[in-house]
Amino acid sequence: MTTPWGEPALARFPEDPRDRLRAWDASDEYLLRHLADRQVPLSGTVVAVGDRWGALVTALAAHRPTQITDSWLGQEATRANLARNGVEPGTVRLLTTQDPPPGRIDVLLVRVPKSLALLEDQLLRLAPAVHEGTVVVGTGMVKEIHTSTLGLFERILGPTRTSLAERKARLILCTPDPALRRPANPWPYRYTLPDGIGPVSGRTVVNHAGVFCADRLDIGTRFFLGHLPAPGGGRVVDLGCGNGVVGTAMALADPRAEVLFVDESFQAVASAEATYRENDVPGHAEFRVGDGLTGVPDGSVDLVLNNPPFHSHQATTDATARRMFAGARRTLRPGGELWVIGNRHLGYHVTLRRLFGNSEVVASDPKFVVLRAVRR
Repeated sequence: MTTPWGEPALARFPEDPRDRLRAWDASDEYLLRHLADRQVPLSGTVVAVGDRWGALVTALAAHRPTQITDSWLGQEATRANLARNGVEPGTVRLLTTQDPPPGRIDVLLVRVPKSLALLEDQLLRLAPAVHEGTVVVGTGMVKEIHTSTLGLFERILGPTRTSLAERKARLILCTPDPALRRPANPWPYRYTLPDGIGPVSGRTVVNHAGVFCADRLDIGTRFFLGHLPAPGGGRVVDLGCGNGVVGTAMALADPRAEVLFVDESFQAVASAEATYRENDVPGHAEFRVGDGLTGVPDGSVDLVLNNPPFHSHQATTDATARRMFAGARRTLRPGGELWVIGNRHLGYHVTLRRLFGNSEVVASDPKFVVLRAVRR
């Protein structure tokens, strides 16, 4: 990536030589050029929110910035990119969206997230640290920035305008107004599940901002809840757990089960734990932020439940699903099962047959299919 501060070498995480997606885009470059062209002072506390793979903080490492991210993979990519470019450990402060933010912010850089809710939550959490002299610059591709995006900056921080577009990227320029009366933060959000969906019927779900379908049960998960495997005890993994409703359903159905909730989103794992605790679920559970089943011992799991994502930010890809399926095969005991729900058109049955040698349709409707693969 070419920047006014040099040309850092960057990669996504985990690195895959077959992956042609870059670890930065035109919006990262536009923001960095803007800082240099406007000679924005970077001597104070610089905070970069939503810096997807560490491009911003790696370029600005000499100014000792703080990164705030919801992505475990993004944070690991940042660590690897900083090391790749010779930045000493500790130079860049790495925080998650669940950590307390800095008490004072002099330059706030915001890479607009896909989730408007996550943007709202983060701006509300950061607003008390923003002062009249804070330089606030957001960035994103044109298709990522909407009237509602600008409205959040305006409502939470102060008067907001946009730049001209360059290479399909745009900047958000905001002038903080400390006297602005900000709304209360509505996150995390709680709602009651409908009846007719098994053990979690009528139960409470807790969603932190940015977690998929934060204000209602999505139709795919609802279909999955109606076709979960019979209780069998043992070690169960809710892989890519989101708000944890699937793993919580299994734990309620079988108190003998030991359930591991895992997701690469810090917001998701916090939601899953909150949902589990809110419902006084019996039995044992563990909550882990990480890259799928990395770190789970081989042959230690009896059942994996998975609703894999098929987007990486704005890009459509099955790379995450393939890694999840491969991790499930490695960690399942002989006879252990992977149950997957996905859109019919994604063709997960082909990948499962290649990895497991088998794939069975448990249930289907015009939109979704539930598949079962057995570790032989």
